[in-house]
Amino acid sequence: MNYTEIMVRYGELSTKGKNRQAFISRLHGNVTKALHEFPDLTIRPKRDRLHIELNGEDAKAVMVRLSKVFGIQTYSPSVKVEKDMDQVHEAVLALMNESVPQGASYKVNTRRADHTFALDTNQMNLNLGDFLVDHRPDLKVQMHHPDYTLRVEVRRDAIYLSTQTIQGALGMPVGTAGKAMLMLSGGIDSPVAGYYALKRGVDLEMVHFFSPPYTSDSALNKAKQLTTKLAPYAGYIKFIQVPFTEIQETIKATVPEGYLMTVQRRLMLRLTEALAKQRGGLAIVNGESIGQVASQTLESMVAINDVTNMPIIRPVATMDKTEIIKVAQDIDTYDLSIMPFEDCCTIFAPPSPKTKPNLDKTRYYESKLDVEGLMQRALDGVKITEIKSSDEFMNQNQDMISELL
Repeated sequence: MNYTEIMVRYGELSTKGKNRQAFISRLHGNVTKALHEFPDLTIRPKRDRLHIELNGEDAKAVMVRLSKVFGIQTYSPSVKVEKDMDQVHEAVLALMNESVPQGASYKVNTRRADHTFALDTNQMNLNLGDFLVDHRPDLKVQMHHPDYTLRVEVRRDAIYLSTQTIQGALGMPVGTAGKAMLMLSGGIDSPVAGYYALKRGVDLEMVHFFSPPYTSDSALNKAKQLTTKLAPYAGYIKFIQVPFTEIQETIKATVPEGYLMTVQRRLMLRLTEALAKQRGGLAIVNGESIGQVASQTLESMVAINDVTNMPIIRPVATMDKTEIIKVAQDIDTYDLSIMPFEDCCTIFAPPSPKTKPNLDKTRYYESKLDVEGLMQRALDGVKITEIKSSDEFMNQNQDMISELL
């Protein structure tokens, strides 16, 4: 079908009252970023809908990108027809023949914004219903819960027809909740946490710690590739790589084995907070799940969080691992996450880390470090990359072979 428009219905924006226009403007911007590869589109935001005029662009390709824009409740590909009932009948029959199978149930639902049009809402429903009874007698009229709804919108410029209502990504437009820093490892949990934060409107920047030569370029590229999986939800994402080798080596040489992990995580949190303050971040997001590993017991969280007053958001904190894996599969990060490239969280890992570290001892061991100097040198070595969904950082098969060799 030669669709002419995609009609977008807003999600939670209907609850935003006086802030509604700001949310619509942000959604408009996010849709524009998501669809930047389609130069002929015309995007028109209205109070209750957003209209995307295709102008010859591929509707299916546009809808694939649109499916990952948070803040959209549903959307429908539509056909624009002149306000001539003969042309409307012709377009209705073509649309129904293509999209509604034999024997399905349907109803006609008309909205009339142009009250000067000759037929009112009920007359339009009856007219098109009678037409379809004659031309598609196989179909069954069903007013409650039909298989398909023929939606008819009579606007001032034309009449628009659609039969599909496609579920959007829901949530809030990215950016409406402010900026936060996601502590992105190479594992399963943190990309899922990032997905949930984006869905609630949080604009994320990724903070990834790498420790060459203990971690490889493949591990770094894996984290960047994970970022490409989340980038479609935000348009693009800034990836901040933080050198962590000196800090880890110093902690290894100075801190008792049982507290290596705890002190290391404290330094990660300190650096993430410093980057947030530099870059306008309001919170820190991570993939911690209560009790999953030694650093994620409540006692460990107390000892680690001691270094910051910045809000820490843990979207997957109470989820089972199987639940997290299911979401990772749904957002296509799981296969990347399980690739066997170690990140800096796993190197120097003690065989028996403290699961209930003492806060006073943690502070004491950390006091033996030149925290300010270590942090400054790490921050001086930060590298920032802007990552889009189309970027490629690794060929999974080739990189795995190279790593094994």
